Amino acid sequence: MSPFFVMSLLFGLTFGQTASLCAPSEYTIHVEKRECAYCLAINTTICAGFCMTRDSNGKKLLLKNALSQNVCTYKEMLYQTALIPGCPHHTIPYYSYPVAVSCKCGKCNTDYSDCVRERVRTNYCTKPQKLCN
Repeated sequence: MSPFFVMSLLFGLTFGQTASLCAPSEYTIHVEKRECAYCLAINTTICAGFCMTRDSNGKKLLLKNALSQNVCTYKEMLYQTALIPGCPHHTIPYYSYPVAVSCKCGKCNTDYSDCVRERVRTNYCTKPQKLCN
């Protein structure tokens, strides 16, 4: 083997996780309440990208902790609150949403992340839309 190949392999194994493409990404959330007149389009950031994973084909030969697959998830986040316009007085017009500050590759935490494979496409408005930055 060439020295360049060996060095590239060692570099990839050592720094592969830091070279993963997991970072905050711009995303638009559409929020509406039945009682309110408008749908609110909120610009925020979410964690998205690629994380190094392990091939689980040999799962009978590996320890259970070696089978965990890393996902791009929140390292640090904060919550912001937006006011949904056109709500009657008896309705709470506020919506709180997460903003990704930084991301990491790690195990998926179902307390604040959706860890399913297939995503349901419900991010749309059925009412007139207002934009919130």
